[in-house]
Amino acid sequence: MAEKKSKLAQIKTKPTAASVEEYINNVEDEQKRKDCFLLLDMMKAATGEEPILWSSAIIGFGNKRFKSPTTGREVDWLLIGFSPRKANLSLYLTVNYSAHSELMQMLGKHKTGAGCLYINKLDDIDLEVLRKIIKLSLDKIV
Repeated sequence: MAEKKSKLAQIKTKPTAASVEEYINNVEDEQKRKDCFLLLDMMKAATGEEPILWSSAIIGFGNKRFKSPTTGREVDWLLIGFSPRKANLSLYLTVNYSAHSELMQMLGKHKTGAGCLYINKLDDIDLEVLRKIIKLSLDKIV
């Protein structure tokens, strides 16, 4: 069977030169702002990468070209990241959450969906378990 030709997809979410710290300092909710700085430190330590603001609201670490096995399309995307959304903190990780159900049960209060891990506040979860999940995500990609 012939291999599909890859084509680099152009997406709207791209790295910017905007200040990550300034962005976080403008998060209105004080608890969410504190949680963002903690996530910033955790992800920076896990990746060894400096944070980059992607578009206007995603803080990403690293950059990798991902290829869709079905379409062959390629896209440049962050290794891991997070975004302080109004409803919760959205973490962008590449973990098969259902394959790690025991670990996810140990995490604490959270939701998952569409490749994201949603957490209301870091006080709701076990931070050591989150570190393990972040490591699992990175081990899968690199």
